[in-house]
Amino acid sequence: MTGFARVDGMEAGYRWVWEAKSVNSKGLDLRFRLPQGFDYIEAVARKRAAEIFARGNLSINLALQRPKKVPALEINRDVLEKMMTLAAEFRGSREAVYVESLMGLRGVIEVVEEETEAEELVAARDAAVVTSLEDLLSELAAARLGEGERLAAVVEEHISEIEGLTSQVAALAKLQPERCKARLTEQLDELLDGDSPVSDERLAQELALIVARGDVREELDRLVAHVAAARELMT
Repeated sequence: MTGFARVDGMEAGYRWVWEAKSVNSKGLDLRFRLPQGFDYIEAVARKRAAEIFARGNLSINLALQRPKKVPALEINRDVLEKMMTLAAEFRGSREAVYVESLMGLRGVIEVVEEETEAEELVAARDAAVVTSLEDLLSELAAARLGEGERLAAVVEEHISEIEGLTSQVAALAKLQPERCKARLTEQLDELLDGDSPVSDERLAQELALIVARGDVREELDRLVAHVAAARELMT
């Protein structure tokens, strides 16, 4: 079954969007595209998808936007003190040294690397991402089921039409022997100008051959069996 689902979420400053697409396939084929650092979710997603779906080619993608953080700046006071002392030697006193002019020197102001995120925030984010995944798979299953129900109605309509036509042909097939006999008799009368030297026995033999060649009862029986099998598959 084909289907599409989309679920977004937000937690701990992160924003994300799950998307899943499904197309027909004889087996279950799962493909994932996840951001760096979220590979561990693939194992969870594969397990849950296999529990929900038996067939289909599924593409599951996670797009994640990380929180923007303003870089922190820190003054290296040891370096600044050394620079001021050195500058004071040339200026004659520390009062003559402008601190602002020293701030632009390499090593005085440092960019502090981001600290590792708190474990509780990471755990909350990961739990929310997995919950969104569950919602995504549920929505995809509902989309596939909805398509299946719509297709079932179309297939049922075709099955009913085939069943009705089969019944009509079966009714007409019962009239075939008499019609063949009447037509054969009419053709013989036309050829022989009403003088029929053909015996009734010979006429019956020819009629039996014609009816046998045109007998469609076996095909009708097959159609009846196919209709029954199709209905059984639909239940």
